[in-house]
Amino acid sequence: MPPLNFCIVDVFAEEKYAGNQLAVFTDAAGLSTEEMQAIAKEVNFSETTFIQSSTPKDGGYDVRIFTPACELPFAGHPTLGTAYVLQQMVIQQPVEQVNLNLKVGQIPVTIAYQNQLPTELWMQQNPPTFGTVLSAEAIAPILSLSTDEIDSRFPIQEVSTGVPFIIVPLQSLSALQRIRVNSDRLFTLTEHLEAKDIFVFCPETRNPANQFSARMFAPNMGIAEDPATGSANGCFAGYLVQHRYQGTENIDVRVEQGYEIGRPSLLLLHAELMSNQISVKVGGNVVMVAKGEFV
Repeated sequence: MPPLNFCIVDVFAEEKYAGNQLAVFTDAAGLSTEEMQAIAKEVNFSETTFIQSSTPKDGGYDVRIFTPACELPFAGHPTLGTAYVLQQMVIQQPVEQVNLNLKVGQIPVTIAYQNQLPTELWMQQNPPTFGTVLSAEAIAPILSLSTDEIDSRFPIQEVSTGVPFIIVPLQSLSALQRIRVNSDRLFTLTEHLEAKDIFVFCPETRNPANQFSARMFAPNMGIAEDPATGSANGCFAGYLVQHRYQGTENIDVRVEQGYEIGRPSLLLLHAELMSNQISVKVGGNVVMVAKGEFV
């Protein structure tokens, strides 16, 4: 295998060494699926992406996404981070939009600039779909919480914009911080569900400028806890509109994630009901951390 160029970026980060780490391989066309999976396992970030060509096809760049354990059809922070690397390393000039061809379809990412450098990136996710509603009695033991720490005003529900998650509303930041996931119970619960991973949130935050705190657990994908999850937050944005959590058919909110594992992250969410369909966008900042070569 010839040497492979890669970048490491921090996504949904307000500064270096925060947010969610991503390795992006910029010239991966010659790699087999097995080689990409082995590299992702070696890198051992929550996700690693592989750009398949430096030339766009159907207006977008072919990209594949892997966790240490499996390939994903879509993931949020890899989409933003890869778009940033494509703009910086492949396109090498300011463009308003970069399209990624993923297994869920083509996902557009818009980019804002300051002094020729990207400052804020936004991805348009697929419209959310809503699945099974679960009980607090089924979920609370998985999270090592009591049922009264779950907010009974809103449902515990499967939601997907490409990758499904179980969305769980909590009453307080204290409950969110005390979660300890029982993986065996989670595996048993999700055996017959589409969603395998859990996203929990509450309306209390550390920073008063933000509206929600969140955590995401994905042991099924080899990720004990993810510091910033764009795909799950897209599902969450759709959930907020679907259930009128804030009393409106549109939302613009800031979500904290990753504090419990030392990777503070900030995700920006916009969603609105348009023609009986919910439009979802997830945004944030990307910071370049390193460039290197796999030999």
